[in-house]
Amino acid sequence: MSKPHLVLTGVHRHYGEGDTIVRVLEAANLTVQSGEMVALVAPSGAGKSTLLHLSGLLESPQGGEVEITGVKTSKLGDRGRTQLRRSTVGYVYQFHHLLPEFTALENVTMPQLIAGKPQAEADRRSMELLDLLGVGQRASHRPAELSGGEQQRVAIARAAANRPKVILADEPTGNLDPETSDLVFAALGSLIKSEGAAALIATHNHDLARKADRIVTLRNGLVVDHSL
Repeated sequence: MSKPHLVLTGVHRHYGEGDTIVRVLEAANLTVQSGEMVALVAPSGAGKSTLLHLSGLLESPQGGEVEITGVKTSKLGDRGRTQLRRSTVGYVYQFHHLLPEFTALENVTMPQLIAGKPQAEADRRSMELLDLLGVGQRASHRPAELSGGEQQRVAIARAAANRPKVILADEPTGNLDPETSDLVFAALGSLIKSEGAAALIATHNHDLARKADRIVTLRNGLVVDHSL
């Protein structure tokens, strides 16, 4: 039985105060296991980004607990949260945010060098990921020389470079055509299985969401199974 890498228990998050308070999450619970891809499908404004930010320790809840790899984060200070986030969480955004002056290989290698990994070891890891995602032959190309789908697959490789236990993705195929979206989503799924990461992926694409292991949505401030 795999162990959960991401657990949210009784999480509350609201914005504003008094009459203008907006309650986004109310006692929300979510568990994502190692190697599991969970698709988060909900209308705009329902709180998808808030849930991702809480899961990635970019925001703190007003109540409840966020656990990453068994570490309870409610008692951590800013430094502890930052260190845990850097060592355990990888992000994939709708836009790739690759550095334009560097090659695909260099973009994936850079976060590993920052983490203290030797150059040769980092380059080997980068090529393994690029090959896994089907863009190894484009390793020496800069982002402007890559297609949209190739750029996004390099961005996924970069997010996974330091072997994060949790991968969070916010509309990772939002800028891609349907065929390319399928390729990128399949590559992401393959990566999650091979790396044993827990993944939470926000998407508006119901066809892609159905390819995940599980679909959840947000309803009345709760995380609920999409089939309920």
